[in-house]
Amino acid sequence: MLRVLRVLLVLCLATSAVPAAAATAAASDPARAELRGIVENVAGATGKRYGVKDDAGHVMDTVKIIQDSTGGYLAVSHHLAGDGHFRVNLATSSDLLTWHWVRELAGSNTGPASQPTIIQASNGGFVLAWEQEQPGGGNNHLAFRYFASRADLLAGTVSRAYDAPRRLSSCAEGTPNIYSVTLSPDIDHSTIDIGGHYWWNCDRDRQQRGTLTNFNSWSTAAQPNFDNALLYWGVNGNIGDRDNTTFRGYAFGLIEGQYTKGDFGSWRTFVYDYQTGNADRTTITTDGGSTAFANPTITSLKAPNGRPALVITLFIPGEGAASGESGELIYYTTY
Repeated sequence: MLRVLRVLLVLCLATSAVPAAAATAAASDPARAELRGIVENVAGATGKRYGVKDDAGHVMDTVKIIQDSTGGYLAVSHHLAGDGHFRVNLATSSDLLTWHWVRELAGSNTGPASQPTIIQASNGGFVLAWEQEQPGGGNNHLAFRYFASRADLLAGTVSRAYDAPRRLSSCAEGTPNIYSVTLSPDIDHSTIDIGGHYWWNCDRDRQQRGTLTNFNSWSTAAQPNFDNALLYWGVNGNIGDRDNTTFRGYAFGLIEGQYTKGDFGSWRTFVYDYQTGNADRTTITTDGGSTAFANPTITSLKAPNGRPALVITLFIPGEGAASGESGELIYYTTY
């Protein structure tokens, strides 16, 4: 009897060391594998560009791209201005790779603004979010702006504004992505699902997920299970920027993890499966062989040739960049 119990204990311990996705096949496994293959194959992408800048000469770091309902594409990104402060910019494109600067959306009047993301609501309006600092630096928090129409977005005309109080860290919260916007029926009666990170113990970035209600109320909670998906792979530094999309009917995300705190060359990008709560490591292959990849975004949209595509953006730090590949990378693959 004791021998049987010992065997059962060994089997239980062995099973607990295996990620859930590895222990039993999940319905999302084939789609996740296909998505990971697309993310990893920069060299074989349908289209790509390294070190992206707009036609005004601004670097387009941490760019988020969405479909423009009137044709073409819209993007928000940040650049470091001459005064040492970040600015959020808006740009348009017809081919996903060359970008026309439209205007600054945040930074000059708000204090340093970075890490922007954007989504179009069902009524045609746009929700913009970014990480906001006070003019003198510090007090990093999430900022939200609503533009009632495309024309208002291009003109920089804000209809609603909200700056979220920090709930999880006394030091910093930021780097948002937007999961969804639900209007019931308008922005003043809305639910906006937001991902972000908070500076855990004022030491390392960890994940949070929150809700902006009626554009005037903010609640959020830590996401330790999200963190655990990367901690499993030995990520000991920051767990930061993320983005999400739907692919083959399943919800997936890309998320950055830093293996060693303070080492920019140790940034890697992971594929996260919202169905299983597990993450896959990626081995991204660029033309030159870059090794570090941060600030991922991913969007499902129509490519310039009309086919369905995934457009992915990554920031390649100089510490892990091959010659000619540092800075912002945009690439898309049709399927």
